[in-house]
Amino acid sequence: MATAKTSSGKTRIWLWLALIALAIGGAAWVFYGEGVRRTAAAGTAYGAHVACSCRFIEGRSMSDCAKDKLEGMEFVRFSADEEAKSVTASVPLVASDTAFYREGYGCVLQPWEG
Repeated sequence: MATAKTSSGKTRIWLWLALIALAIGGAAWVFYGEGVRRTAAAGTAYGAHVACSCRFIEGRSMSDCAKDKLEGMEFVRFSADEEAKSVTASVPLVASDTAFYREGYGCVLQPWEG
């Protein structure tokens, strides 16, 4: 019987710790979320344009283009669509932008929706 109380007590402690961590994360998102979204939007727009130019103008591989990321862009991920000649840069669950290669124009970003 004593073992059940110990196990139940540990479970309760972990539940409280998880709830506290969730509350702290939620509060941080309320205070810093808009800044994070704006920074991520700028990073993905820049990253999509640079990676598109790297891939479709310079002809380098996507793994080589990923080396061109600036400091602070560690969370930005790139994916190329060879058929559409486009590169999408994204910060998962936060922001995403796509740049398309257009003959005579180079790489242009997909228009933002207001």
